[in-house]
Amino acid sequence: MQLPTLPPSLLSALQHVMRPLVRLMLKKGVTYNSFAELLKEVFVDVAEREFRLGDKPPTDSRISLLTGVHRKDVRRLRAKATEQEASLPRVISFGAHLVSVWLNNSPFCEKPGSPLPLARLASNGGECSFDSLVAQVSTDIRARVVLDEWLRLGIARMDEQDQVHLETMAFIPQRGFDEKAAYFRHNLHDHACAAVFNLTEAGEPFFERSVHYDSLSPAAVSQLREAVKVEGMQVLIGFNQLAAELEERDVPPPEARQRITIGLYFYAEPNPPAISTPPKASSS
Repeated sequence: MQLPTLPPSLLSALQHVMRPLVRLMLKKGVTYNSFAELLKEVFVDVAEREFRLGDKPPTDSRISLLTGVHRKDVRRLRAKATEQEASLPRVISFGAHLVSVWLNNSPFCEKPGSPLPLARLASNGGECSFDSLVAQVSTDIRARVVLDEWLRLGIARMDEQDQVHLETMAFIPQRGFDEKAAYFRHNLHDHACAAVFNLTEAGEPFFERSVHYDSLSPAAVSQLREAVKVEGMQVLIGFNQLAAELEERDVPPPEARQRITIGLYFYAEPNPPAISTPPKASSS
């Protein structure tokens, strides 16, 4: 089997996109050796799952040839391979569902996108209470447990009248590293999947677009950041409402269900002008 020639542009792109990930690893104490071992596992797992010839699982030798990982390591890593869960952890998906109901469903919102403050207890607020909100999504989880966790994460706050206020228009924990890491894992993975599909497959591309400028003032960047925060959130809320309506109206059989991710992001950093090298003096 002849391996394809590596495009220099791809290697350069991979080196560039790895920089923020390496920055994260160095800040959190992940060394090169530990990441290299982790990367071996990923190479072997992807080769085994996605590069089969027909229905037959690839041999250790073929995986070694595809990945460059030594056959002895391939055998060891295949023995310890575990199924990777693609969806968000249940505590995260439950929280996202709960926020969506609060944002979109009566009697918990004044109108879609305008959540009402809720009495903490059903004995005070009846159907318009945090107890009732949690019970509408699940009867297996106590509302007090959810509220304590949301207060810790900064998703909700309490006022003097014992009412619960939603502090975010999506389940975005302000505190809690594990919860943030779960979204990092999910969002960056799906964004990368869309980009890789568009780069390697011939089918209809996934929507993946961006706007970029390189000569803006700090004040202009601040204005744009606020605009994305407000208007971009409204766009995502609109997609969320549409998805909720479609999910309820058009229920597919279990074997035909698909998941989606729709994202929007903003990033800014200093962009100093390139330093030009003065021409060398020539001697005659």
